[in-house]
Amino acid sequence: MADERYDVMILGGGPGGYVAAIRGGQLGLKVAVVEKEAVGGACLHHGCIPSKAIIRNAEVLSLIQHSEEFGIKVDNIRADFGQAIDRSQKVVQKLYGGLQHVMKKNKVDIHTGIGKIIAPDQIEITGSSGKKTIRAERLIIATGSRVRSLPGLNVDGKRVLTSDEALLLRDLPRSITIIGGGAIGVEFAYVYSVYGAKVTLVEMMPTLLPLEDREVTTLLERSFKRRGIEVFTQTRVGPIKDQHGGFAVELQTGDGSKTITTDAILVAVGRAPNTEGIGLESINVAIDEKRRLIKVDERMRTNVPNVFALGDVTTRPALAHGAMAQGVSVVESIAGIDRPPVDLLSIPNAVYCQPQVASVGLTEEKAREAGYAVKVAKYPFTANGKAIALGETEGFIKIVSDEQYGEILGAHLIGPEVTELIGEFVIAKTLESTALELKQAVHPHPTLSEAVMEAGGAIFGEAIHY
Repeated sequence: MADERYDVMILGGGPGGYVAAIRGGQLGLKVAVVEKEAVGGACLHHGCIPSKAIIRNAEVLSLIQHSEEFGIKVDNIRADFGQAIDRSQKVVQKLYGGLQHVMKKNKVDIHTGIGKIIAPDQIEITGSSGKKTIRAERLIIATGSRVRSLPGLNVDGKRVLTSDEALLLRDLPRSITIIGGGAIGVEFAYVYSVYGAKVTLVEMMPTLLPLEDREVTTLLERSFKRRGIEVFTQTRVGPIKDQHGGFAVELQTGDGSKTITTDAILVAVGRAPNTEGIGLESINVAIDEKRRLIKVDERMRTNVPNVFALGDVTTRPALAHGAMAQGVSVVESIAGIDRPPVDLLSIPNAVYCQPQVASVGLTEEKAREAGYAVKVAKYPFTANGKAIALGETEGFIKIVSDEQYGEILGAHLIGPEVTELIGEFVIAKTLESTALELKQAVHPHPTLSEAVMEAGGAIFGEAIHY
């Protein structure tokens, strides 16, 4: 049987891979995707989507728990976490069905099986019916990443979890220790605390969400502690011992060590790129040996002609929307469309705990290190009418701008629905707008988005309501 031939073949059907495939189909390219599980990847099936559905359940429960603030008394609240898991899986299946339809509409061929690169223009696929080979003029590597664990910990899906298992855990433990205070760690900490578990959150860096602005993380830690979450930063995890059906965990800080007990452990220490076992060595693709990431240029080209790589196997932080943007960029480049490369500094971060956290661009600290003369302004949600009406006034919008021209270098948000508001700053940066344009753009009243306008005015000392 002759090998199947394509214009583009994509190894990996996660956010970067499937978006590249759809865009390729729209542009009239013959595209194949090789995926060992199901298109959508970790984001759709084991990450972004199910976790956000579960977080929504927690938000509804939290609102009910505080309903008396709105003059509504609710007795005998019963929260079934298993039903939250069931709902999240229904959300996943609905989106998965829609994605399959879009792939079919754009004539993308999906090859299910384990793919291995055997030449720059060939992938060997091992599936349920045996082996076959496909060929293409161009190859895109988009194999994504997997959860990391810790040495010596047996992940059993009940007492020791990664985020993969946590998204299927129907019965919450009475207490849980989360190792890692990044986005995954703080999101699960929020959910578990709302559902009544005793949560301990441990992070080895000086703050939670170490890449975020210090003022943002300080407020987040304070908010979490008020919620009853025990937070340890600048803390390493020492020996972990089984104890009476749970664990004794040694926490090592600069002041010494202490031992805590917990029923379960969630390991949230980041993700590792899927660069092993996919045949990179067969075509001599250059790799950063320390981080095991594929080396690419700004156009996502590897050192091998006609071979591209994108998403979690190339860049950090590992973000689905970054991979999606890179997928579109690569395929449009292949199709001969002249467009600027993806600007990594304009890829936003979004964390969906409560209060939400979102950012884009440089922090105040990084901007000063880069040599900018910096001007900074903050606008609090306590001065925003819609936030007060919602009863969600915790947080602020912070703009970091260039002092001379008012260029927006970074924006750092914490508070209600800031994962939606950050899009305004992404557009502003893309259009090379300044804080002046934010200030002058008329926003509807009353809305949370007015805080963006007011923060723009605050750069010039002209915020109206604060």
